[in-house]
Amino acid sequence: MEVLLNAPNATGRIEIDAAPEAVYSLVSDPGQLAGLAEEYAGHRWVGGACEPAVGAKFRGRNRRGFRRWSTLSTITDAEPGRRFGFEVTSVAGLPVARWQYDFEPARDGCVVVESMWERRPAWFEVATSTVTGVWDREQANTANIAATLARLKRAAEASR
Repeated sequence: MEVLLNAPNATGRIEIDAAPEAVYSLVSDPGQLAGLAEEYAGHRWVGGACEPAVGAKFRGRNRRGFRRWSTLSTITDAEPGRRFGFEVTSVAGLPVARWQYDFEPARDGCVVVESMWERRPAWFEVATSTVTGVWDREQANTANIAATLARLKRAAEASR
């Protein structure tokens, strides 16, 4: 598990009336997560991976309007009901971001905190902004996180 000393660039939290393990299973499955996320649209496992585990990699398909791009993610944290995290790189191997979901038990279920840490070098931000159409990534990801967490809550509570 990576220890992060700096604050995330974007974060959000929501209380969900479902067990942390059940909610974890939704976000740790890249296929399920694609149905909940704002820009992330799908995946394929790479390097022989077939399930979420530390070290597993998946190629992410992303979209925003008519724009499309691909990333490579490496799972760094896979603790059911506690934390799921992954590092994202560009297709050229340049760092992009870290995404993390933390789960805390709550009275009627759990609290989920979704966070993103920007990893792109400053010079790379212009190139990725042109590809994605997002010029203020922190603002966009704060809104994306809120939308993702609202969908996660609906999906988790509907499946109870």
